[in-house]
Amino acid sequence: MHRLFSLFFLAGIAGAVIQLIGGDMAAPGRLINALWSAADLAVEVSLGLIGVLALWSGLFKMAEASNLAARLSSWVEPVLARLMPGVRRTPEASAPVSMNLAANMLGLDNAATPLGLKAMERLQEGNPQPTRATDSQIMFLVLNTSSVTLVPVTVLLFRAQQGANDPAAVYLPLLMATTISTLVGILVTARVQRISLRDPLLLVVAGLWLSILAALGTVVWLAPTELANTLSSLLGNGILLLVLSAFFIAAWRGGVDSYDTFVEGAKEGFALAVRLIPYLVAMLAAIAMLRAGGVLDLFLDGIRFGAATIGWDTRFVDALPVAFLKPLSGSGARAAMVDVMQTQGVDSLAARMAAVMQGSTETTFYVLAVYFGSVGIRDFRYALWCGLAADAAGLIAAILLSYAFWG
Repeated sequence: MHRLFSLFFLAGIAGAVIQLIGGDMAAPGRLINALWSAADLAVEVSLGLIGVLALWSGLFKMAEASNLAARLSSWVEPVLARLMPGVRRTPEASAPVSMNLAANMLGLDNAATPLGLKAMERLQEGNPQPTRATDSQIMFLVLNTSSVTLVPVTVLLFRAQQGANDPAAVYLPLLMATTISTLVGILVTARVQRISLRDPLLLVVAGLWLSILAALGTVVWLAPTELANTLSSLLGNGILLLVLSAFFIAAWRGGVDSYDTFVEGAKEGFALAVRLIPYLVAMLAAIAMLRAGGVLDLFLDGIRFGAATIGWDTRFVDALPVAFLKPLSGSGARAAMVDVMQTQGVDSLAARMAAVMQGSTETTFYVLAVYFGSVGIRDFRYALWCGLAADAAGLIAAILLSYAFWG
């Protein structure tokens, strides 16, 4: 990541120098002003997120304390046993694997990472070649990089913070895109591992989920544009309200002190908002350098010209910085999404598409490095390519679904 960060800065400086040589005497000043503006924007965005991050961190703390994620994991476990046959040889890995995926589905990022590291450690105990990834570890990584997130809190928070008319308007296309990412990741990995996906339970679960999405998508597709946006918003907000209700009901049934637990979690949310500042400063500044130096616009204009030449609509090009950064850096993709919202307007097609992209996949290179690195695995085998296949499917789906909903 440090090489990419340095490359962005140097490319921006080089672009400004080229503009200066070409006679644009304002280029250096424009570059410096963009740098200061990006730093100010990063702080403004992070501070604006304090309230909503504190709110959701408090609610998620209640979900953890009431063992809601643990109960959800027990429902996920039978499916995992079929996708990861190796778990049967290391049954102690089943609980952390299930809980990690359940935490991801609920958007419990802070809980998901330590659970994922614990799951990878348990899977490693049954590894006959400790430096080489097993099939189960690879499937687990692909499920992490492409897992369906039922509560895409971060994306909705950023849309709300940037003043979107309806932050939840992106919910249904986002859910569809991340579903496609997950299915492609599973299909590709299962094909390589020769795992049969014709198991009755897998077919029932996949069929039921796809039927629900297809029914919702058909209703929205057939409805007039204004009504379609309203229905998508109602779905997103309705599911969020159901999740909120589940959090409080689980806390009540588990005898959890909801107030004290909420406050404890809210403190973590405040700290998280503050911790975001340096990452956003770094990546927004780097993107600002690329944009002010003319490099990003030159690159996107090249893609835009190619798309226009073959008769494609070119509005998707403005959202592509998120697609390019998403597999590499979560903070980079997040900063690119904010940049698109700022430059194109939070409710523009490009900004909505960027939000769907941001929620459709995880950061493959980061997950690969952290999860495998934590147990000393150096031979990733085909894990990277399966993860990138899932990423590509999710990002392409994000573009097509955004056009279908708002094109």
